[in-house]
Amino acid sequence: MFKNHMRRFLCAAALAPAMALCASAAGAAASEPLKIGFVYVSPVGEAGWSWQQDLGRKELEKNLGDKVKTQYVESVPEGADAERVIRDMAQQGDKLIFTTSFGYMNPTLKVAKQFPNVKFVHSTGYKTAPNVATTNARFYEARYLAGILAGKITKTNVAGYVAAFPIPEVLQGINAFTRGMRSVNPKAEVRVIMVNSWFDPGKERDAALALIGQGADVLTHHTDSTAVVQLAEEKGKYAVAYHSNMIKFGPHAQIAAVTHHWGKYFTKEAQDVINGTWKSDSTWGGIKQGMVALEGYGPAVTDDMKKFVLAKQAEIVAGTLTPFDAPITDNTGKVRLASGSLNDDGLNKMNYYVQGVVGQLPKK
Repeated sequence: MFKNHMRRFLCAAALAPAMALCASAAGAAASEPLKIGFVYVSPVGEAGWSWQQDLGRKELEKNLGDKVKTQYVESVPEGADAERVIRDMAQQGDKLIFTTSFGYMNPTLKVAKQFPNVKFVHSTGYKTAPNVATTNARFYEARYLAGILAGKITKTNVAGYVAAFPIPEVLQGINAFTRGMRSVNPKAEVRVIMVNSWFDPGKERDAALALIGQGADVLTHHTDSTAVVQLAEEKGKYAVAYHSNMIKFGPHAQIAAVTHHWGKYFTKEAQDVINGTWKSDSTWGGIKQGMVALEGYGPAVTDDMKKFVLAKQAEIVAGTLTPFDAPITDNTGKVRLASGSLNDDGLNKMNYYVQGVVGQLPKK
């Protein structure tokens, strides 16, 4: 019996260090920060789409502290380069990866299939997978409000819109801006030039110059740089900034900025991964959810203008107004919606210009 007790004692003594080592390893794993990667399509710079995404990343870090560790790669072209960068992040051990441009959609899905234990969040896309969620902001809500300002402030009744690509997200903005403008100024028209790039300051500037030549005295853009706002300041025109408040680049030109905000959303996604409660879903938040805002009102905006816009904003938040309430007629005269309000499916399939936009929609 003594031998049996001794044998059990010796076995327990031998196992103790191994058990302690396992417990130590488990504790270390539990205390390690969640590694998070961000992929940006343009330089972070001082304003713009990637700047706003990076502000969200910094807010996430501030909110979750040493529970997370983030990294980012900027100026990543859509396509093969994006796939390489996303895969590299997953191989480095990132367990949550935010891919922040529409053209990252298929590369994200491809890499996600290869790394089923990594969570991915793709911005502005529409395809999900078991480990891929999507997010977007209802930019068009603030675009409509900005259009109201443009309609009230223009002298030529022409606005110029520098846009990137003819995809639904961009068309929603153009059309909402136009409808807002014409809601207070039925004579107004919007002229559009597509530059086929999210970030190309030279092309953006050239397009804005061309639009001024077509009579535009208010400029706006769906591109990532500050070029359009800076040109408006230089030429004595008005501007609606996009993505960020760019008033320091156009202190006299900017009448307002349509901005988006990601910190709260990024924080929730990261906390859900940490908690083990993350789920693949689609989030599309607007002004009410704090993901979109109209801010940075410039000196040309009167108190009465601002009061009117804020009243319309309150209607949007209350759900009594949407930028796409019927009737909706395109610029060929075809009725696209006879009654009600355009639903999310209709928004995501938008492939036309509304009445008031001059010209034909270019092919993708």
